[in-house]
Amino acid sequence: MKELKTTKNTVKMTSMNKYGLATILLAGAGLIAACSNQTQQQGPGGPGGQPAIPVTTAPVTEEVVVGTDGYPGNVVALNETELRAEVSGYITGIFVTDGASVSKGQKLYEIDRTRYAAAVEQAKSSLAIAEANLDRIQRDVERYRKLAEQDAIAKQTLDYAETDFNNAQAQVASAQAALTTAQTNLDRAVIIAPFNGTIGISQVRMGALVSAGSTLLNSISSVDPIAVDFPVNEREIPRFNTLRHSDAVVRDSLITITLPGGQTYAYPGKIIAMDRAVDRNTGTLTIRASFSNPDEMLRAGMATTVQIRNQSETKQLVIPYRAVSEQLGQTSVYVLTDSSTVEQRAIKLGLKIIDHVVVNEGLSNGEQVITEGIINLRPGAKVQVTQPADKK
Repeated sequence: MKELKTTKNTVKMTSMNKYGLATILLAGAGLIAACSNQTQQQGPGGPGGQPAIPVTTAPVTEEVVVGTDGYPGNVVALNETELRAEVSGYITGIFVTDGASVSKGQKLYEIDRTRYAAAVEQAKSSLAIAEANLDRIQRDVERYRKLAEQDAIAKQTLDYAETDFNNAQAQVASAQAALTTAQTNLDRAVIIAPFNGTIGISQVRMGALVSAGSTLLNSISSVDPIAVDFPVNEREIPRFNTLRHSDAVVRDSLITITLPGGQTYAYPGKIIAMDRAVDRNTGTLTIRASFSNPDEMLRAGMATTVQIRNQSETKQLVIPYRAVSEQLGQTSVYVLTDSSTVEQRAIKLGLKIIDHVVVNEGLSNGEQVITEGIINLRPGAKVQVTQPADKK
């Protein structure tokens, strides 16, 4: 019996030892987790924060800048018109190839002239009859006037003769007008170039039936010189007024354009016109600049970028362009604060100078803006400034 009791006590003590060991292990795990949390809270990012984000900064500087302002431009012909049929008929002649250069007065198209030539001959005959009738009545009136002076005829007879004479004059005038109309239609059956330029691709072919006033035959436009239209803000109107009347614009290449492929056009331009009014919806005014185009590299409808060289009269605030963030049409930068955190600040940009840009509003001279590491930043984030890799 004593042996059995001893065994039971041994089992009970063993069970108690197992529960105690488990309790000790749980307490130890909790202590380790607490130490780990305390270590994380005291990390480099500060109490309760994330580790500091490495960034590169650049100072806001003041400089007298010389750069270029870019404006979206559209190439337009200084003279351009559509060639439409002014009389109806079939095309009987095409005397120019598509895309060819043409001279003023050059014959381009011909519409069947048969009936128009016949109308001219008929109008000439009608005019001849009217003139012959007028001549006869005029002789009668002169004779009646002499007889009336001698009281040899009734005055009523002279009155009738003079009325017939007036009617005959009106008939001659009507016949002359009909001849002019017929001759004009005959002339309009031949379409000629209204000015020197380049013709487009023909919209009709031989034998096509065309209708007066509605059928488009082709288009023609001048190519040299050629123009570029671009919009500018209404605040810049005084500046462009000055450029328009400056003889140094072309000489100093102040106005240039960049072609769609990125190539700079070889010839500088000169402002030749400013639109009559500012667009109320956009607050912009259309400016037109003229460019030489001897090689016909510029074509009407081409999209370009107009570059206007600009030099500031006073010092401007300048920052690296890579510091600028753009979102939904708004521009901003991250500025370093005294507590090694960053704040996001909205700015207004000015002149672009290669890889730098002028800031018109939002920054002060000497402030530090973030130039690298921006993608990881949020307002109030803790940062650690590192030396730029390319800085010596």
